[in-house]
Amino acid sequence: MKQGITIGEKYSPAMEITEQAEADAYFEECVQHTMTFGKSREEAEKTERISLGYYAGYYGSETRERVERLFRCAHPYFGAIADGEPTAEVALAVGRNLAKSVTEGAKDAKE
Repeated sequence: MKQGITIGEKYSPAMEITEQAEADAYFEECVQHTMTFGKSREEAEKTERISLGYYAGYYGSETRERVERLFRCAHPYFGAIADGEPTAEVALAVGRNLAKSVTEGAKDAKE
């Protein structure tokens, strides 16, 4: 992978993968790419699982389930699709909590 790859360029191909061997190979390529930024293998694997789970959240349930299964990941805020899709209320609550933590962090940084 090139250094200047966009998030879409990096993760969109993973959304199309249907075979475990191909997923394993692509995951390794993603991990190797992330390691070029000074992360350890453990950090890179964690980063990639979080990123793949998050990115899959922009797709439908079928794609999300497949990606989570093939890449052994889950959405970092909503959890695994196998536990159910987040309701609108849950998504709103998560968004509010994230916004609150960001604004509190910014407030603390100013003090």
